[in-house]
Amino acid sequence: MTFGFASSSAASLSTSASAASVSRLLEPAEWAAAGIPLLRNPREVVSGLHVRHRPGPATAIVAVLDPDERLLASASFTRRSAPADGWMFRNALLDQLRRVIPHDLRRRCPVRTAVLLYCREGDARWTEEDGAWMWGLRDACTLHGLRCGAYITLTHDGWQVLGEGRGGRHPHAHSTPESFALSESPPLMPRTGGPVSEVMRRAAAR
Repeated sequence: MTFGFASSSAASLSTSASAASVSRLLEPAEWAAAGIPLLRNPREVVSGLHVRHRPGPATAIVAVLDPDERLLASASFTRRSAPADGWMFRNALLDQLRRVIPHDLRRRCPVRTAVLLYCREGDARWTEEDGAWMWGLRDACTLHGLRCGAYITLTHDGWQVLGEGRGGRHPHAHSTPESFALSESPPLMPRTGGPVSEVMRRAAAR
């Protein structure tokens, strides 16, 4: 009886944890209905971040843009091999944001926007992993006082802004910056001078 009870409790806890993990993701329709601001020039943003961070599969890049869509700070990190969970992704993104740029929690309305570029294997179709990243980005932005911006995937098919239907063939998950830099528009560059330069210097050194 004791063993039966313990097994039942463990199964119940496992089911509850699985259900909680599934709830911490956003479906494409939910994301599209959330009023995520559109990027004016997504190709430039993607190209700039790709040149700066040179991501490989399982690499996430979180970037903060000013109201004019200029890059203020960015950081990249490799996703750990664990089940996709929005809460874990939120914590990882929040940790990176805290490292590279001060929060905006004292503002009544956010003026800076965080976008996420995730390089992964597979095709461009939405996955539950994408949904968990969306949930994590939205929550991390709220906790850091930022607007939640675009979620962009980089696969072997190219790049795609999920929820918008905009994308391109280059760069892709296995391309190098040199392979497309000459044919693309100039990469997004940070402003120079003042405290922003120091933030970007530290971010680039990571």
